[in-house]
Amino acid sequence: MLDSHVMEAVDSSPRPRAAPFIDGHFPRRPIPIVLLSILGGFALSALWSYQFVDSVIGDNVANYLLGHDAKATPIEGAVAGIVFALVSGLAGTFTACNVAVFGAVAPCLGPGVASRKALVLGTLRALAWLAVGMLVISVSYGVLVGWIGVNLPQFSTAPPEPGQMPPVLVQSMVVFGVVGIAMIYLGLTVVGVTPDPLAAVAKRFPQVHTVLLGMLIGGFLVGRPYPLFRQLFRNAAEIGSPLYAAAVFSLQSLGNIALMAVIALTLALILPKRVFNWFRVDPTRANTFTAASLLTLGVFTVLYWDLRLLATFGVIPWYPIAPWV
Repeated sequence: MLDSHVMEAVDSSPRPRAAPFIDGHFPRRPIPIVLLSILGGFALSALWSYQFVDSVIGDNVANYLLGHDAKATPIEGAVAGIVFALVSGLAGTFTACNVAVFGAVAPCLGPGVASRKALVLGTLRALAWLAVGMLVISVSYGVLVGWIGVNLPQFSTAPPEPGQMPPVLVQSMVVFGVVGIAMIYLGLTVVGVTPDPLAAVAKRFPQVHTVLLGMLIGGFLVGRPYPLFRQLFRNAAEIGSPLYAAAVFSLQSLGNIALMAVIALTLALILPKRVFNWFRVDPTRANTFTAASLLTLGVFTVLYWDLRLLATFGVIPWYPIAPWV
């Protein structure tokens, strides 16, 4: 039999896992973090140019990868739809309806890991749980679209009535408003400003917050007005197959997070040792970055998709917008 001290050492050895990003290590001064993040989200919403990211970046990336004009070429057949789904997901990475995905980079890295190996393995596990949450929504929405998609606002291409918002943008406003508020709440919870409603669940399932964040990212599909996505949406709705719609929506969601996942893994692999140790000795430092990313992009999502959109259609009198927008 092994000596009891040896057994204790074996049992207590660290097992690489995805560290939860809401772990009770709260920064001592959370209010400046919150205020600066709100300011950053507001500035981003005022400076954002959807024409540049949608057309200059998104359309050109899709056209290059597909080898033809993505918008002008119909999607012919299931194979073409699968390829289009993945390519349009990658092309839409930086659009306003997806950029908030980068708020997941810091949560996926996780605080308080003891070694480089643990950081990399933990990041991989966190990305896997993030994908689980995301795919729950993508598959569910795909099934719904395959069933009744032609009756959903995202299917419509009819011009709006004078003085009214098009139904697809009303859907966007509601969905992204909910997603943004949820991200803000998560960010406030990371720094201890708001209570954690999932605390009891997290004791048994530490990755519940990561799965929830993945579900919010999956929710981008439900509100997305991005033209290339709507092209895929209409294709899936017209085919009317829940299985096909679930598959292509899942692939587009995976394409949406591909670059974010590469960035998170790259940081885990190449983070300078001095910086790694600086985060390791005090988990509140990692949580500060996690909270700031969630808060900044959550505030941006709410302001851009609600207040700025309402101002665009004259529902509210004004919203500050950069002159180049």
